[in-house]
Order: sequence, then C-alpha cells, then structure tokens
Amino acid sequence: MPSAEAFGQAECVDREATERRDEQRPTSAAGSGESLARLLGGRSAAVDATLPPVAFVAGWLLANQSVPVGAAAALVVGALVAVWRLARGDRPRAVVLGMLGVAVAALIALRTGRAVDFFLVQVASNAASALAWTVSIVIRWPLLGVVVGTALRQRTQWRRDPALLRAYSLASWVWVGQYVLRLAVFVPLWWAGAAVALAVARVALTWPLIAACLAVSWWVLRRVLPADHPGLRHPRV
Repeated sequence: MPSAEAFGQAECVDREATERRDEQRPTSAAGSGESLARLLGGRSAAVDATLPPVAFVAGWLLANQSVPVGAAAALVVGALVAVWRLARGDRPRAVVLGMLGVAVAALIALRTGRAVDFFLVQVASNAASALAWTVSIVIRWPLLGVVVGTALRQRTQWRRDPALLRAYSLASWVWVGQYVLRLAVFVPLWWAGAAVALAVARVALTWPLIAACLAVSWWVLRRVLPADHPGLRHPRV
C-alpha cells in the first residue's frame, strides 16, 4: 500500500506549486501538473524495502546456504536502512514497522530453517492487503481515497463527492490487482523453494509495479472524473 510518509523539502515546494496551479485552473478534472506519485511519494521507501530480502539471499548464498548468516545480513541491512530513513526525516513509526517486518521474517526463517520462509511475511501482507482493499471498495470506503484524502488533509470530505467516491473506488481495483499479481508470482515460487527467484521477484514487483500501479490508477481517476470536476484537491461537498 502506498504511504503518505515524510515528503522532502523539494517535494513540498513542488506540491505548493501544484496547489497554486490547481487554484488557477479549477476546471481541470485532476490537475495536469499533479500525479498520485507526487501526492503519495514512496519511491525511496519502496526501494528501501527490497534491500533486506536481497541481503538475506546474498548472505545465504555466500555462506553456503546458511539461514542464520542470511538472517544476520538482512537484520544488519535493515538496521542501516532504518537509520538512513530516520536521518532523511521518515516518520519513526513507519521506520519501526519496516524494521519489525524484517525481524519477523528473519525469525520465521530461523525457526523453520528454510530460506524461502523469509518471504512468508511478504506473502501474508500481500494477501491481507488484497483482502483489505477489496473490502474497502465493497463498503464504499476505498482505501485509495482514504490515503489520498489523508495526504491532502481532507478528512472525509471526498466521500461526500459522488464523483470522487466512484473514481476512488474504480481506481482502488488497480491496487487490488497489484497485490493479486504478487501473490500469483510469490506463492508458486515459495512452494517450489526458489529463494533466489523470490528475491528477484521481490525486487521486480516492488518499485516497478508500484510505479505502474500509480500511473494506471491515476489514469483511471482522470478518466472517470467528469471533465468539469475541479480535481482531487477540491471535492464537491
């Protein structure tokens, strides 16, 4: 799931400039100078998330398939990533949760003695995310609207705009598809015991897939909103 975590100074300036452009062009359906990637950020966080699994598999291979060495490598890299994220201003809660995920994955692999079980947390989180996003759409609280509305400090105003609610609901299905696609790749590889292939898939299906998901869901939002709608920042309450 994308997060609205800690925008950098340059990105804040860019957002302010985008807001000014939106105010000057209120008839644009979604704001041609805007994008979900710009609103939500996330590239660096997505890239950082792939480093501990890569370190785990690298340590496991270099130590003649030693799970303890792989787990130690993942924990060390995870700690370094956590320090780096704190230094650049990420929210401590997000950093702690990221490190906790690495620690739990390492403990599971150590407990079972199987390298592929390091990726069980990822499999479970994608299954839970797919279910959560689907339920959110069904109950008319699409999570894409919740995340973007929080990033824009709109609280629940977007839900009182029927056009925005419909657009967020349809665009949220793109995110459901993202999680289902990962499961379709991860589960067979885990079942086959392909640890190296899982690490490669984890990298390939993290930032590149998130970037594609952001682009497609943004296209859906722009496509679904009426041409005269003032955009995501201006719900018609």
